[in-house]
Amino acid sequence: MHAIDPAIYSLEQQEAWAHTPPNYSYWEKRLSLKKPFVAMVETTIVGFIELEENGHIDCAYTHPTYQKCGVMSTLYAYTENVAQQKGIKRLFLEASIVAKPFFEKRGFVALTRNDIKRNGQMIVNFSMEKILS
Repeated sequence: MHAIDPAIYSLEQQEAWAHTPPNYSYWEKRLSLKKPFVAMVETTIVGFIELEENGHIDCAYTHPTYQKCGVMSTLYAYTENVAQQKGIKRLFLEASIVAKPFFEKRGFVALTRNDIKRNGQMIVNFSMEKILS
């Protein structure tokens, strides 16, 4: 989140969305519960994506150094394949302004714009869905 251009999300919005320093205890619990698909380069986590049983993609992240290198494309393709194997008919998510074009290129449709107040800051994201065949 903190690598996003401040012209898109201000520094205050970035901090409201993702505190610094990160709450590692929270993330350890979350990741052990969500069991995300993870991309690694050697010993470095370069991206992850979470797929819930109902088709919700709750979190998708690529390390700033590895953005535009195919990490999220690979993770998403794997996620969609797993969803189809599980018989999930619909994928849905709340995409940031930055992530919205990525998901649109993969067939997601924006349903609504969401203006969310988080930690005193207004943050925009988009509810999106993709119907799987």
